[in-house]
Amino acid sequence: MAIKTSDLNARLFAKADKRRATTTQEAQKAASEKAAVIELAVAGEHTVEFELIKVPAADIAEKTTVFDKNAREQSFLNELALSDILTTLKDRGQQYPAVGRWLDDGRIEVLDGSRRRMSCLIAEQDFLVYVAKGISTRHAKFLSDVANAHKPLSLYERGKEMQAMLDSGEVADQKALATVCQCSEALVSGALKAAALPLPLLQAYPSVAELGRPTIVKLHRLFFGLDDSQQQALLDKLGNTPLWQQVDAQGVTRITREVTLHIEQFKDELVAPKAKQKEQSTTLVEGRAAYRRKGSSLSINLKKIDDQQAERILALIKEQLDNA
Repeated sequence: MAIKTSDLNARLFAKADKRRATTTQEAQKAASEKAAVIELAVAGEHTVEFELIKVPAADIAEKTTVFDKNAREQSFLNELALSDILTTLKDRGQQYPAVGRWLDDGRIEVLDGSRRRMSCLIAEQDFLVYVAKGISTRHAKFLSDVANAHKPLSLYERGKEMQAMLDSGEVADQKALATVCQCSEALVSGALKAAALPLPLLQAYPSVAELGRPTIVKLHRLFFGLDDSQQQALLDKLGNTPLWQQVDAQGVTRITREVTLHIEQFKDELVAPKAKQKEQSTTLVEGRAAYRRKGSSLSINLKKIDDQQAERILALIKEQLDNA
């Protein structure tokens, strides 16, 4: 179930500087003040002390990583996909610290804040993160899942989670998924179609989170309407430079439309038009029997046929087809 950002902040920062935050406003204020140490009750089970760490912009890539069970696909995070926070971050720096845990090798694993981490990398800003020791994988997953309320997951990311639930046997079918995920079966179908698409195809878009179900269904039909060699050829045509960076358009919506048109054009170039099959019409017995042949189809036209003749002819046809 989705959690409002305000509720999320209250849950993550329930205590600040040993002072109990009793309202959402107090919790938000504690986070924005960037207290040096906070106490967080993880999953309501035990309290862990988090220390505020500032990672220099030049060290972010080397000294931090993202939790590998984070549902958010990191390769989708680019300038346009992060535009909602990049402007503020460039002007005023990071407003809310991320949350992470220490790894044995001394690096910081980010549990909540992968979008903020990438934004700091792009904007070359220092990265602020609350870090703790002794966070189990189960509790790390809890923090990561709760944190995804900051920005809704894309259909692809939701579909990956849904497919994992199906594969594990946690749910039996799409109807059960809709019930568990509290959404429509149509959304489940769209999400699973998105999850089936190859990453390079989706990475052609400026912001995968903005791709709606109609576009996903169109891409799914287009891609899986190709044979294996054509699919690979289409992915090869996309190249190494994201297609969204190559189109002449402004704004996520217009760029998205242009990318789709380019992909459709690539597909049309790969699929050679089928030669029109000629239809052959032949008379067997004048006024009694004729047939038409087109490709692998055969139509027979018989006239003045009694019941016995019809039975024998139909039996012969059935025998021939059954033995084919």
